[in-house]
Amino acid sequence: MIAPPRPETGMSEDETLDSLRLRLAPLVAANAAFDGWSKDAVAMAADDAGVDRDVAALAFDGGAMAMIDAWFASVDVAMLTRFPPDALATMKIRERITALVEARLAILAPHREALRRAQAILAMPRYASRAAQLGWRAADIIWRAAGDAAVDYNHYTKRATLGAVYAATQFVFVNDESEDHAETRAFLARRIEGIMNFEKAKARFTGNSDQHFSIPRFLGRLRYRAANR
Repeated sequence: MIAPPRPETGMSEDETLDSLRLRLAPLVAANAAFDGWSKDAVAMAADDAGVDRDVAALAFDGGAMAMIDAWFASVDVAMLTRFPPDALATMKIRERITALVEARLAILAPHREALRRAQAILAMPRYASRAAQLGWRAADIIWRAAGDAAVDYNHYTKRATLGAVYAATQFVFVNDESEDHAETRAFLARRIEGIMNFEKAKARFTGNSDQHFSIPRFLGRLRYRAANR
């Protein structure tokens, strides 16, 4: 049985700041479209959820990055809820990756302006490392949900390539005014085709010691193609 909320905070007896942060994150995103990733967005989210403003401020005391991090984490949870293991079991790997990324985009869709503002923050040089971490986390969760169990260098290349694809797709997505985001879906399909071809290419190159495969060069080509769409 779930404990009732404590009137003075709006939190249940067993709710932690981490779980509160996750609960409030989508509401913060909804307000960030208008107020930016700011204290005002947190305060409005707290009011919407019936949570004490000071408690909400404590949950997001890391500022904009704490808010964005929590929002993306809430997207992870929502994505996995939409596609549990049994729903993915009958799909091919390409279909699983596509379904999971499209699920993320559908969850983000109501808050595209908040996403645009988040991208502007993540693009700042001082947040480059954190942005890379968040991209890696998303790619890792998607690959794991898709059933990937690689522990060798494939673990890293798969996440690096999918992270680059997902980041590029998000930039297309925030500016896509086509019906049902058809342009984004087409862009994503082409990029995932590239990932699948990449995996095939790795198998060939790793079987031939005379070939010298460059992961940075491959990622650079992905970014070049994305920039010229």
